[in-house]
Amino acid sequence: MPPDGLRASMVRRLSDAGFPAPEEEVDELAAGAPDAAALEERVRRRETGEPLAWIVGGQPFCGRHVRVHPGVFVPRPQTEELARRAALALGGAGGWVLDACTGSGAVAAHLRAEVPAARVVATDVSEAAVRCARANRVPVVQAELADPFPDRVFDVVTAVAPYVPTDALALLPADVRRFEPRPALDGGRDGLDVVRRLVSAAERVLRPGGRLFLEVGGDQAGLLTGRLAASGWVEVRTWSDEDGDLRGLSARRALEPRGPGRGGR
Repeated sequence: MPPDGLRASMVRRLSDAGFPAPEEEVDELAAGAPDAAALEERVRRRETGEPLAWIVGGQPFCGRHVRVHPGVFVPRPQTEELARRAALALGGAGGWVLDACTGSGAVAAHLRAEVPAARVVATDVSEAAVRCARANRVPVVQAELADPFPDRVFDVVTAVAPYVPTDALALLPADVRRFEPRPALDGGRDGLDVVRRLVSAAERVLRPGGRLFLEVGGDQAGLLTGRLAASGWVEVRTWSDEDGDLRGLSARRALEPRGPGRGGR
């Protein structure tokens, strides 16, 4: 811990830079700094808006420490609900899980820890994300969505795909725009370019009765529900964050009807 005078000065600097919890941040920055010079460098980086998780090497997610490398999208606390819901859907028996657009691997790492019987694999197109997910002990393939996998092999698919509409990127905080990877944020005109491709991929790789968990926002659930219903999805559910804003959507692939040649009587 730095001397009181130095700590107070650093707290003021982060407060002046607009960070809402400067005392907590200075203490976190100091915890891993070997000396005053290293701490000064960390505070300087934070003043520029560089994500705290990049500087200290990680952050909590669902009560566990997740490594977050520079250049990798920082997992948000709001995503924890998606991870918890997916774990509940798996239950103790586990199953096969694909976490697409895994980023740091936070969701996949939680599922592996929470449901040891589950067999979790992940994908991401970013080489930096793949390295980070592997540092979090997530089996990951550098690939687009579900491309490497055969049909009907997964019981659950999760994804925090980029879903910010392109025109809304300018409304994000300046530090997010400056530092975090745009491909992890930009979802195209309505924010759903990658999400729609992900839904199509999930239709192919999920078994009948399998579940999909997506992070979405704004009015995107309404834009997706018709397409989901028309292509064999049932039990479409949404959830909101603490502020009442839409945060996620889940759906289940319909079970195939039993009939002649399917063992039914």
